[in-house]
Amino acid sequence: MTDRLLPFDAPLERLKALHPKLIDLNLDRMSRVCAALDDPQLKLPPVVHVAGTNGKGSTLAFLRAMAEAAGLRVHVYTSPHLVRFAERIRLAGRLITDDQLADVLNRVEAANAGQPLTFFESTTAAAFLAFSETPADLVLLETGLGGRLDATNIIPDPRLTVITPIDYDHQAFLGNELNQIAREKAGIFKRGTPSLSARQADEARDALERSALKLGVDLRIMGKGFDGWREGERLIFQDEDALYDFPAPSIPGAHQFDNAALAIKAALMLDIPPDAIERGLQTAAWPGRLQAIKAGPLRDALPEKASELWLDGGHNPHAARALRRFIDAMQDRDPKPLHIICGLINTKDASEFFAELEGLKADIACVGFSSDAAIPPADLAEKARAHGFKAEVAESPLAAIEALPPGPRRVLICGSLYLAGDVLALSPETWPV
Repeated sequence: MTDRLLPFDAPLERLKALHPKLIDLNLDRMSRVCAALDDPQLKLPPVVHVAGTNGKGSTLAFLRAMAEAAGLRVHVYTSPHLVRFAERIRLAGRLITDDQLADVLNRVEAANAGQPLTFFESTTAAAFLAFSETPADLVLLETGLGGRLDATNIIPDPRLTVITPIDYDHQAFLGNELNQIAREKAGIFKRGTPSLSARQADEARDALERSALKLGVDLRIMGKGFDGWREGERLIFQDEDALYDFPAPSIPGAHQFDNAALAIKAALMLDIPPDAIERGLQTAAWPGRLQAIKAGPLRDALPEKASELWLDGGHNPHAARALRRFIDAMQDRDPKPLHIICGLINTKDASEFFAELEGLKADIACVGFSSDAAIPPADLAEKARAHGFKAEVAESPLAAIEALPPGPRRVLICGSLYLAGDVLALSPETWPV
């Protein structure tokens, strides 16, 4: 990390000041600024538009790896970033350069002429501008929040829309019922564009199917028409007319078999050949999601070489359930004393998060991180204790690791992508993007 100012820092800061709210779901501002930029969203390669609560980034990481293995040039837009803002925008296979990012941000700022515009709208418009001016074969586009009124949803005719697992998150903006949240996600459906969905809870699935029926959208849901499952260390994928035997996905976690299967179906619909799909499954990477940290000061501070350090930025109940399954599988296979280092932001329900981990034999160290929205560690520790954990406060992840007793340990840092970003910033070699 460095304290020097980067070319895009000044326009980013100015754009942040253009709207008093961080989140204000409305497509009018986005349509206006894109019109002033000569509508770059209408000049893109074929777009795969992805919405959902969890698994969006992992699914896109698999699909990107498969497409690139087939020789395609791929633009990617994701959020949030972990360490550097440029992680959000990938141009034809490479992260946008600092100078390119500064150029498109300055042009968005000029076109907007000081009118209200949220930060996410500004950066999405900048991504569309960069994508429209760089030749590529495919755009992988992730929504920021929801779908219907998300800034990315001014794409009129995507090649494919994809819905990853839907669960409770951002209820203040999307609704308190699962069917309400699903209807917001289904807002990316477009008449004439096929759509795929991950396995969903009944309430979410029904809402998606009703939304698709209204628009005449060909919606295919995992478990109905196509499916994927784990057999040993293989991923078996079944389509309407074929059965494939693939290697296990490269990103750890049992839930990644579902994310990978969703990406496989999308790849097949994009005419990506099975051999490229197989290579992509083995090479995909998505930092900060059940990632083994094998270098850097935190790894060096572990009590013994046999100790393990894991990092995960999942921060809602659905992500905590996936995390619990991963921990249980590891502890069953190779038991080690477990230590959790946790930090969450105040828009997440810490009690629900710890409820999913309840019963684990582990102590918890609660920490802060580089966000004003971080739950104070003492308050977070109190929430953890209410679910039966021995929980204390630590000054930092490093301090928590240095306080561990001797012997092989399994350490999991989890809870917030801001915290994950702080950890990865200590060891740039551990976040291959």
